[in-house]
Amino acid sequence: MMRRIAVLDAPTNLGLRPPTSTSVPGCAKAPGALRDHDLLARLRARDAGCVTPPRYDPGDWRPGDGVCHAREIADYSLALAERIGSIIDRGEFPVVLGGDCSVLLGSALAMHRLGEAVGGRIGLVFVDGHSDFRHPGNASYVGAAAGEDLALVTGRGQADLAALEGRRPYFRDIDVVVLGIRAQDEYRLDLQAAGITTRPVPALRTEGAARTAQWAHEQLADCAGYWVHIDVDVLDPAVMPAVDAPDPGGIAFAELEILLAGLVDTPHCLGVELTVFDPDYDPDGSYAAEIVNTVVAGLAPVTAPEAVPPRLLSPRPTPSPRRGNGRAGTATERSDRLTALDGLDRAAPGGLDRAAPGGLDRAGLGGRDPAGAGRDDERSDDDLPDGSSSLSTVPDDVAAEAEPPGIRVLAPSEPSGIAAQIAATVEREPVGPPASAGPGLLRRPSPPAQEPPERHEADTA
Repeated sequence: MMRRIAVLDAPTNLGLRPPTSTSVPGCAKAPGALRDHDLLARLRARDAGCVTPPRYDPGDWRPGDGVCHAREIADYSLALAERIGSIIDRGEFPVVLGGDCSVLLGSALAMHRLGEAVGGRIGLVFVDGHSDFRHPGNASYVGAAAGEDLALVTGRGQADLAALEGRRPYFRDIDVVVLGIRAQDEYRLDLQAAGITTRPVPALRTEGAARTAQWAHEQLADCAGYWVHIDVDVLDPAVMPAVDAPDPGGIAFAELEILLAGLVDTPHCLGVELTVFDPDYDPDGSYAAEIVNTVVAGLAPVTAPEAVPPRLLSPRPTPSPRRGNGRAGTATERSDRLTALDGLDRAAPGGLDRAAPGGLDRAGLGGRDPAGAGRDDERSDDDLPDGSSSLSTVPDDVAAEAEPPGIRVLAPSEPSGIAAQIAATVEREPVGPPASAGPGLLRRPSPPAQEPPERHEADTA
């Protein structure tokens, strides 16, 4: 039984600093640019609409004032979380098109609400060229939420962003896996000290994208499910320069496609977000087309007829002999398709023969050093697109929509239905993490869908 995809636009630039004093970042145009290449039709996805961000206006913000646009980002995150929760309540698979990396706050809030509703923890697979781990504990000042999103969602930073609805952290450090950062990322030692599991580009390429996806899933075996964040600056600028902070030493399109396919090819994956593509640096649309090709191919396991439907698995994962960073995991069964992809992934450049813009083969980068160079925190603190609209605060409870059949996530106060069953299962568990519901998903799938220019410095660090 396939899962239906719902595409939601989140065209925010609130987490970026302006490229110049009189311009705004272009990432807000990304959802439209990707839709122009028939993304929804090719995914056979439902159009879940758009969450319009507040007006982009850094005003008189100065370093030392905290995160720029903090109030607007907080309001936007609440609205985005509500919409993501509604999609999941319908039994659908959300694909969120950002916008900058600050969209992660809305996704994280939605995941924390979900975890609370079912008595389990939700994890995060963070696929990004930069760690986005700048916070007051390791930097002289903050300012650009898109350079601080991982720090904020793990509870670091000002409470008006890191503790919305009194939830802090949205993701525990041990429930986060970071993939694709550069070998010399500025905050790599901070991640290590926090106990956040990482696999930088050199290790990712050594192990292969398919094996890395399986490994990431194993690291989150104690979670009830996980969310996937993808910043397209994980790609090398030789094949994807249309981002706010291009940094050498990234991966190829083929590797991202295989990694994404492996991450979503499990009932544990709850949804995906895509961030930081900037159409201002893609005048002929070739990079947008390549992103769409990669996303469509990478998400094929979600809607494949043979896809494993979402289900709630055992609340007590069986320890696996394979361990990563000292954390136990469960060995997850992988399909024959994943094994085949791994063979392609580890083949010599040219094995996939799909050319990227600029003539580079999608399977490799023509001899580029995979280690690359570390970035000097390009996504600087005063990062902050100009679209204006108003936002109203949405209720905390996630209301289920009554259209396609699906299992609604009940609030903790509603002791009935699937939430009650899961809660009862967790209560019977004698030991283990107090909030762990074990690996598994909580939704039934809906029926199959009907056919239907200025450069800104990075905002992460």
